[in-house]
Amino acid sequence: MSRQNRKYTTEFKQEAVRLMETSGKPVVQIARDLGLNDNLLYKWRQEYGRREPAKTVDEMNAVELAAELKRLRRENEVLRQERDILKKAISILGPERE
Repeated sequence: MSRQNRKYTTEFKQEAVRLMETSGKPVVQIARDLGLNDNLLYKWRQEYGRREPAKTVDEMNAVELAAELKRLRRENEVLRQERDILKKAISILGPERE
């Protein structure tokens, strides 16, 4: 039995690495889904993975922190509004309690 060496495009490799980093699935499952060996994915991650690690709070500057705080406050307000809407819907549509 001869072994065939397949050629993969750079796009495919980068997308596979992105999937590996963001999907939350085990690497073995992603490799199986793509028809690859999991060691190949690890090799590609070294080559095409994130170049800079995520910044810690200590490394973020004041502008980035302020922007993040603003985004989180806005998200928090939206979540509160959604929660309140759901509470009202449950009280209207839910079974009456006596």
